[in-house]
Amino acid sequence: MSTLELGVIGNCAIAALIDAKAVLRWTCFPRLDGDPIFCALLNGTAPPDTETGIFATDLIGMTHSEQSYLVNTAILTTRLYDDTGGAIEIIDFAPRFNQYERVYRPPMLVRQIRPLQGRPRIRVRMRPRFDWGECAPQVTRGSNHIRYTGTTQTVRLTTDIAVAYVIEERSFVLDRPATLLLGADESVLADIGATAETLYARTLGHWRDWVRSLSIPFEWQDAVIRSAITLKLCNFEETGAIVAALTTSIPESANSQRNWDYRYCWLRDAYFVIHALNRLGTTKTMEGYLGYIGNIADDTRDKGLGPVYGISREAELREREAPYLSGYRGQGPVRIGNAAYHQIQHDVYGSVVLASTHAFFDRRLGWQGTAEGFRRLEGLGRMAVRVFDQADAGPWELRTKAAVHTFSSVVCWAACDRLARIAEQLGRKDRAIRWRARADRLHGVICARAWNPRLNSFVSTFDGEELDATLLLLHEFNFLSADDHRFAATVQRIGERLKQGDVLYRYVTADDFGTPHTAFIICSFWYIDALAALGRVEEARALFERMLARRNALGLLSEDLDPTTSELWGNFPQTYSMVGLINSAMYLSKRWEDAF
Repeated sequence: MSTLELGVIGNCAIAALIDAKAVLRWTCFPRLDGDPIFCALLNGTAPPDTETGIFATDLIGMTHSEQSYLVNTAILTTRLYDDTGGAIEIIDFAPRFNQYERVYRPPMLVRQIRPLQGRPRIRVRMRPRFDWGECAPQVTRGSNHIRYTGTTQTVRLTTDIAVAYVIEERSFVLDRPATLLLGADESVLADIGATAETLYARTLGHWRDWVRSLSIPFEWQDAVIRSAITLKLCNFEETGAIVAALTTSIPESANSQRNWDYRYCWLRDAYFVIHALNRLGTTKTMEGYLGYIGNIADDTRDKGLGPVYGISREAELREREAPYLSGYRGQGPVRIGNAAYHQIQHDVYGSVVLASTHAFFDRRLGWQGTAEGFRRLEGLGRMAVRVFDQADAGPWELRTKAAVHTFSSVVCWAACDRLARIAEQLGRKDRAIRWRARADRLHGVICARAWNPRLNSFVSTFDGEELDATLLLLHEFNFLSADDHRFAATVQRIGERLKQGDVLYRYVTADDFGTPHTAFIICSFWYIDALAALGRVEEARALFERMLARRNALGLLSEDLDPTTSELWGNFPQTYSMVGLINSAMYLSKRWEDAF
């Protein structure tokens, strides 16, 4: 049965999810939103011998396994042990390193297999599928490679294992190291094993150099580093886009039909990712994303922004179903595309302004904000002012309900607030006064319409009665100060209404699909941050430690969590959740200066 006890490898062009037995169960090719040539994660509950959409190295007679990342890298190691005392080590990674003054990140996966003890027998099962599980490939063999051809693409496996053994899935004694290189239909012109060793060494060095550049907190360093690497793997570096997750259609809860495709860039989610990575000092990723959203702003100059775009800025992400995949644990449907692209979500204007603000204040960036850039952002600010009190689908993307959502209104206010600050930075006093006046007007309207005195709390919608977890961000956006009694009262009310055990629901009212059954992981981190802001630091630290225990064995999180069983649900790995972990660790950690 599929679970989310998975590791992720990647290189910011492609990524792969690998289970505890080193079975590769999900890979889109040739980029993060491509055809999943390994799709077993979403292909039901077939017995292992009949599974398709996998890339496996089986140890005959396997009894148990151990799995970990090489420290400070995206290189995954799995050790398998058999019932005769034999053992092997499998190393998986996607090559990534600097070469010729640019980053080399080919659509390639490397698997190295090493005997550790005894006389282990292994079997390689290479079973890709094409066209979302519909088509078995045409297989063509060469002397040291196998070509797998579908209707639109071909992948090539190059190996120093006997090709016949791979095609026939025949077991053999592993008495020396073996290598499998899977990628585009291109020849490997050097020794296969030596090529893999070079790719391994350079990729290892690259990730460790990248981690050295991070500004990490004193406490919880391993958790933060793993989260940062995982966020980076969700960055499609070619364009600067950041996907919400690497998968589609893993249900938010069992048999819920809440199955969505998250392999795209939500402007709201990406802002949170960029904000977290900036705290860690990863400025190049920020610059890439600023270029991405700058192009989107130019694309949509004469019309409104959408909430989500494809990784090469596709504006239309038409939603359809993949009929040949039965879904995670057979719980379909499997969806391709996301109908949220045509929703109205007014927070997008503020999300772009918030992300772009860094360019006007962070002197580390190679691309600095300009007067022309400010002028373009003002256009988004004017849109924010126009729509801040208009109904939209809200941050939770309700498909059949519209309202004036407090979160959307607050982010529109944030657009005006940041534009006032940018204007001051640029010496444009006249524009600063105008944007500050607009921000003050929006602030007054929001406080009048979204504060419910009967509940003694801000509420989810203007003149409403319900709560949702985004209200925990009122201080994060600087809309309210931490010592504002309304913030403390709102946090208290949310804890009473939305918290179950250690986790929080995003809301508890029925939506398009009924009442939610799982908690939304980032909401717990928002609650932790709010507690810290209110001075309840020890309570926040204890809850943070308990949330860390909810990660999978490799330190990763999905979108949702069952409050009773702590089982992970939802698309994986979820950038929102990893961002929440990073932010809470940064808030709560003791300072380096105070550590010794």
